[in-house]
Amino acid sequence: MKQMRFIFVCLFTILIAYSSYAQENKSKTDTIKVKTGWNFGAIPAITFDTDQGFQYGAAVNFYNFGDGSTFPKYKHSLYFEISRFTKGSGIYRFYYDSESLIPGIQVTTDLSYLPDQAYDFYGFNGYESILNKSWEDQNAPDYRTRMFYKYQQKLFRFKTDLQGKFEGSKFGWIAGFNLLNYNSSSVDINRLNKGKSEKDILPAVDGLYEKYIQWGLIPQQEANGGFIPELKGGIVYDTRDFKVNPMKGMWTEAVIAVVPGFLGAESGFSKLSFTHRQYFTLIKDDLSFAYRVNWQQTLSGKVPFYYEPQIISSVLTGSSSTGLGGAKNLRGIRRNRIVGDGYILGNLELRWKFYRLKFINQNFYMGLNTFVDFGQVTKKIITGNVPELFDAINTNAADYSPDYFNKGAEKIHTSYGAGLRLVMNYNFVMAIDYGIATNSQDGDSGVYIGLNYLF
Repeated sequence: MKQMRFIFVCLFTILIAYSSYAQENKSKTDTIKVKTGWNFGAIPAITFDTDQGFQYGAAVNFYNFGDGSTFPKYKHSLYFEISRFTKGSGIYRFYYDSESLIPGIQVTTDLSYLPDQAYDFYGFNGYESILNKSWEDQNAPDYRTRMFYKYQQKLFRFKTDLQGKFEGSKFGWIAGFNLLNYNSSSVDINRLNKGKSEKDILPAVDGLYEKYIQWGLIPQQEANGGFIPELKGGIVYDTRDFKVNPMKGMWTEAVIAVVPGFLGAESGFSKLSFTHRQYFTLIKDDLSFAYRVNWQQTLSGKVPFYYEPQIISSVLTGSSSTGLGGAKNLRGIRRNRIVGDGYILGNLELRWKFYRLKFINQNFYMGLNTFVDFGQVTKKIITGNVPELFDAINTNAADYSPDYFNKGAEKIHTSYGAGLRLVMNYNFVMAIDYGIATNSQDGDSGVYIGLNYLF
């Protein structure tokens, strides 16, 4: 860990020195090559995970710039991703974004199937649910299973959002729907154990997901997943100079999402999500400061456990929109570590475009990000009519232990780190981030390889 931190500090120092030099020496006569018609960018998806195996596949983004008069703003964007892990998890996704399909209205559509053999589950209400790392450490004397904080989830999602502006105003409206079908179950350890050596075989023991079902914290009717028909509407204020990586402006939205029980949901509920993002130019064209604050809370009804990690968003920058924790919100903190009926999330970023070049007839720039992320549960998940999780547990259960809970412990979660970006034609963004959790109860660190800026 110390070596990784040292490498990133050195890299940051070198890049700042290089950028300062480049500011004094780069030519101000550089021109942007205007693109027309269809262009595309592609990136292979090749990673490895001990329990999920090798990931293989690719992501490709097609852009249509029309006659080039609006470049670098595109007319249409079509994104495809197909990737698999050798043990069964995968991403199958199509995403479309356009302001030209219906003049004056932004249309975004997402169609995805996201099977996950080892979906993260750490309980509810952040630090009030204790993370016992030794239970998933094969070398620890009290090891249970590497899958202790996992369950299997298969998610089908169809999402369409429309955004338009009120005439003569920076204010606009948002409307859309989101159809989600969750299939939840215990981890299929027989599948994951195939081809493993004897010392790596996963034992057949209960994980946290199974215990929460036994204790009644996950109701039986929710345990296997369910259908979520989400309708939403709201208002937006948008003064960004560019969508992908703005140098100035604001982007604020308030959205109410309603899940009616009569449309087939497990139970009806509603949520409010407020997100404010702002961008400041520090050095023209090169250095900016950006921040995001998001507050989301349940307004009414009972939210099924499998939907609670969902972050309501009008624009998806990745295949998933869940948390808090992970690649798209709290980098360095474990995915879904902070789950509550309400939360606040914040991200602070410095974004530096430190090198530009033209290659294979395309415009490229490289960027460096440094960031601080933070979040906290603001409204606890409760079971039935009791105010605390602990009081709802059947304490007659033979394996119940206070090691699972730390009443009143929830406080702000923070992480920090740095990342690199390689951007083609100002729209196709290849991203690498390295985040470090400041509290061991949130994990250690994480490396994230994917696409797009965070917000």
